[in-house]
Amino acid sequence: MGALGIADGVLRRAAVTADAIAAATGTVVDATELLTGRAALSGHAPQGRISAGGATQLIRAGDGWCALTLSRADDIAAVPALVGADQLPADPWPGIHGWAAQRSVAELVSRAVLLDLPVAALGETEASAPRVLGCGTAGPARGLDGLLVVDMTSMWAGPLCARLLGAGGATVVKVENPTRPDGTRAGDPRFFDWMNTGKLSYAVDFDTDRDALSDLLAVADIVLEGSRPAALARRGLGPHDCPPRPGRVWLSITGYGADTHRVAFGDDAAVAGGLVRRTADGPAFVGDAIADPLTGLTATAAVIEALAHGGGVHIGVAMAAVAATYASAMDAADTEALPVPPAAAPRASGLGADTAAVHRLVAERSWA
Repeated sequence: MGALGIADGVLRRAAVTADAIAAATGTVVDATELLTGRAALSGHAPQGRISAGGATQLIRAGDGWCALTLSRADDIAAVPALVGADQLPADPWPGIHGWAAQRSVAELVSRAVLLDLPVAALGETEASAPRVLGCGTAGPARGLDGLLVVDMTSMWAGPLCARLLGAGGATVVKVENPTRPDGTRAGDPRFFDWMNTGKLSYAVDFDTDRDALSDLLAVADIVLEGSRPAALARRGLGPHDCPPRPGRVWLSITGYGADTHRVAFGDDAAVAGGLVRRTADGPAFVGDAIADPLTGLTATAAVIEALAHGGGVHIGVAMAAVAATYASAMDAADTEALPVPPAAAPRASGLGADTAAVHRLVAERSWA
């Protein structure tokens, strides 16, 4: 088994999607680099039941396995309420494991979901293709050249999709709320640059500057968003709220689909899809937040296919369902491939550095 434990079958299946994207865009898309590149930058690998990044752990409940992620300050603060404790110890994990051993998976998951914690029962999600629904009117078949992508996603899956679309010839505007920017800005700058180099950085408050964001969405050919279901709709910024633009493709990335408000990260979403190594001691993590890059590839392929059919659609991609489509490939022969470090990327734009340029772009496209 290689350093990240990714079976050869998973890499081969991802390579099929990557090669299709490359053929459609005339670019080079290396699936192994995309799946392993962040681990190569960080030097981290999964340690059995602990994820590569360390924020997610596999937990044995009384009747099965689940995964819990504590990556946000609010997640850690919710632990006492989860386990019924008065105080939070410096290391919350031993208490979580001890509490979980006396509960069922269903009880653990339902309680964690109520507390808005990223949690997953092992294999709870079935494989499914992206959901495609009509949204607006179709237009002619198009490639990516000259199209405008509005990227309202953060972290990895969505930004990767936007990056691949940009490499194929689209202009990409990365939208961030200045009070809640993409969390990866605070991490390793090499990873942020890898995902976001070449994008125009647009800072806009989703509440106070709603009209400016609405104007940008109105001229977009492709919109990528990873908000919780209804988060944009209640601001009047959802796919059915924007002025119609023939052929627009709207893509929503969620943890579990539009019918649930559950939050997910790459490692717990992989567990939900059953994308784990099976060992004599139980399940073990695969890769580094592997559901993220797999979702990014899947989303990119879905957008390109939609454009080829004229667009006018809303695509929903659920990370756990994507992971489930790869779970059976873990039965293939193991690989000894090591993480592949990505080529150094130029620095990405600072937060809001291109806001004025984006305003000009909106004005130009509004009059076109």
